Amino acid sequence: MEKVVITIARQYGSGGRTIGEMLAEDIKVHYYDKELLKLASEESGINERLFVNADEKVKFTNLLKIVKNTYKGQLIPPESEDFVSDDNLFNYQAKVIKQLAEEESCVIVGRCADYVLKDYDNVLSVFIHAPRDYCLEQAAKKVSMAPRELERYITRTDRQRAEYYKYHTGREWTDARNYDLCLDSSKLGFERCVEEIKAYLKVRFMS
Repeated sequence: MEKVVITIARQYGSGGRTIGEMLAEDIKVHYYDKELLKLASEESGINERLFVNADEKVKFTNLLKIVKNTYKGQLIPPESEDFVSDDNLFNYQAKVIKQLAEEESCVIVGRCADYVLKDYDNVLSVFIHAPRDYCLEQAAKKVSMAPRELERYITRTDRQRAEYYKYHTGREWTDARNYDLCLDSSKLGFERCVEEIKAYLKVRFMS
């Protein structure tokens, strides 16, 4: 198999991150999640903390520009006052994602990677979702919160991810047309999701 990148978008509590880790281990490729923030910081010279603070969320003041700021691949130069803006933080993160897609096979979670790599032939984009009750059940295994507080946290996190995706891509995060494969982890379980992604990889890239 040539270099292949699997991007995984996921609802909070659906297990998308776990599925991504399991897949990467199974097919023996690198797994990228928050490590992308460190790599983008090293690439740009911008403090990693700024990338962490802007990770998969958009400031309220930026929401009015949702459609106007669709990512087009540009970088803002260091001499600009917008060099450390959230927009440019995304630009550098996207640059790193593209570099990875050109250099190695890997699994990339979140960060609009499916859109950033939409013109790459070696990319399989996946969306992992599940009903709210299942997401609550799974999240409760990892996060210590009261049920009502956890439900609010999941709602807020998914809303932030949707706004972030819309702001940088102009698209709806949960629209199945954005992805090659959409999987309900509550019906398949994590291991079967991994197997389904591997089966798709085989049909798509090895037939």
